[in-house]
Amino acid sequence: MRKKIDRDPSQKENAKSRKAPAPKPAPAKDPAPANRRNGKAASASEPRTAVPSARRGHSVRSAPAASAPVRIIPLGGVDGIGMNITAFEYGDDVIVVDCGISFPKEDMPGVDVVTPDFTYLQRNAQKLRGLILTHGHEDHIGAVPYLLKKVKCDVYGTRLTLGILDGKLNEHNIRTDDLYEVRAGEVVTLGAFDVEFIHVNHSMPDAVALCITTPCGRIIHTGDFKIDFTPIGTTPIDLGRFAELGKQGVRLLLCDSTNAERPGYTPSESTLTASFDRIFNDDQRRVVIATFSSNVHRVQQILEACARCGRKVALTGRSLQNVLRAAQELGYITIPEGLVIDLADCKHYPPEKLAIITTGSQGEPMSALYRMAFGAHPMVSLGPTDLVVLSASCIPGNEKLVTTIINELYKRNVSVITDRTDDVHVSGHACREELKLLHSLVHADCFVPLHGEYKHLVAHANLAKELGMKPKNVLLPEAGRIIELDRNGIHEAGTVEAGTVMIDSGGGDGVESAVLRDRTNLSESGVVFLTAGVDSEGELAFGPEIVTRGFVYVKESEELLRYLADMARKLLQKSLDRGLTDPTALGARLKDDMFNIIFQKTRRKPVIVTLITEVER
Repeated sequence: MRKKIDRDPSQKENAKSRKAPAPKPAPAKDPAPANRRNGKAASASEPRTAVPSARRGHSVRSAPAASAPVRIIPLGGVDGIGMNITAFEYGDDVIVVDCGISFPKEDMPGVDVVTPDFTYLQRNAQKLRGLILTHGHEDHIGAVPYLLKKVKCDVYGTRLTLGILDGKLNEHNIRTDDLYEVRAGEVVTLGAFDVEFIHVNHSMPDAVALCITTPCGRIIHTGDFKIDFTPIGTTPIDLGRFAELGKQGVRLLLCDSTNAERPGYTPSESTLTASFDRIFNDDQRRVVIATFSSNVHRVQQILEACARCGRKVALTGRSLQNVLRAAQELGYITIPEGLVIDLADCKHYPPEKLAIITTGSQGEPMSALYRMAFGAHPMVSLGPTDLVVLSASCIPGNEKLVTTIINELYKRNVSVITDRTDDVHVSGHACREELKLLHSLVHADCFVPLHGEYKHLVAHANLAKELGMKPKNVLLPEAGRIIELDRNGIHEAGTVEAGTVMIDSGGGDGVESAVLRDRTNLSESGVVFLTAGVDSEGELAFGPEIVTRGFVYVKESEELLRYLADMARKLLQKSLDRGLTDPTALGARLKDDMFNIIFQKTRRKPVIVTLITEVER
């Protein structure tokens, strides 16, 4: 259960500040910043004395007074799309911004999600003052349940972000009272850090950037953002606040780099209205439209277009239904009464009067759209009377998955519209001209690009240099590499343990690399079972016998299998002649020797399983 602030659900995202719930007090430090007031959250309009203030127009010290540096430690989000997480450390205080997942690659069989390695945070659990979430996308909050299973931590986020997180924690059977709801404009003090929340536009509501005031000066973390002057259901990004902070002085900018290679500006979400009206009004087929489940503004537009065009709407996909349930309960989406029907009732309506909103825009195996494309969905069968709209861009790395789904849809004579063929999607991330505007407003001393493939980080770093930033003040981050900010600028300062943890449906502490290697070998080269019996006097009682699965076609490989069985018998007898009788040791030796023989003979690396049993004479 999260701790709420009494507000009306229809609140404006950039409304005036109110006091947020207090974090747990940090232990006293020597020396401590004057009037830090650990454990108290403050309004952005509340006056302060010795603490650098986030209040609008309030003067702050122009140079950092601290002798120790602030350490910025990206633990993810800097070498690929997803798994965004960055730690900030000063003295005995650590805060973390975002905690997301990424999705498994093709070389990760059986893996469901990939989370960051939390070793650094576990080792510094006593310093951890809070986890701050910028918005509710999976790549920013998806790993929170896995973190909270390892460390106890206060979590701060906006209303919708925590609403979505609530559902995730329930799925993991995590009960916590340490969720604190905040709003744009508020400031929360977490140990040595004052964190201000700034309203931004993104592809979901309630997204915020952060101004983190530290003893070494201000750090701005943009989160994911775009500049949208005509957004759906909210107000434009608070550029005025970024400009004010820029005038007061910003030491370091950490900025979203996803679209750093794209020229121009990202179109407004509202530009899609005409396209949806045209598709739902003019097309006489049933429309199945796939989008990101968390893109609440997009779903709102689709619902409104269907209502105008007289179509009923059905929803399919667990994540979509969970997000919309939270968004509707919290007042972020309005669903006209009678518009949404149960998926089972679609058979009562003609195709031209139906639309289905589904998950699976990234080709995720076993998503609703994936099952439709392969004819495995229990309630939706696609054919020539259907039009599928992919209202999402393809995340780098998912191209093959998306192409596979499109190919399967075409095989079923289904028409397909994508963002490459029609105006059915706009990005939630800033393009180059928007990035230039933000850089110009903030005018930071130093810059570190975040969030994207390495090529995106390089493009963004080059953009900052084009705008006049000195190359020595621009650093390209790496997961686990410490960046220190002090009065002289930024520099690298060693590493901490970082990486990825692969989680399968069994949960637990993750899939070890050895297990993943075995899964890969099983899928590529199969498995070979070797069984034999040894009596109490160290004599071979039977075997070795060979059974294979996925290794060779037995009927065409009898000669090979006889050869391998003969070699296994000779090797096992050789070990016995040398006095090795322990079944476990015999099996390990036989496994190693047979691996080399099989590879030399077949150039394949199957998983080898040996079972040596001790039998009575």
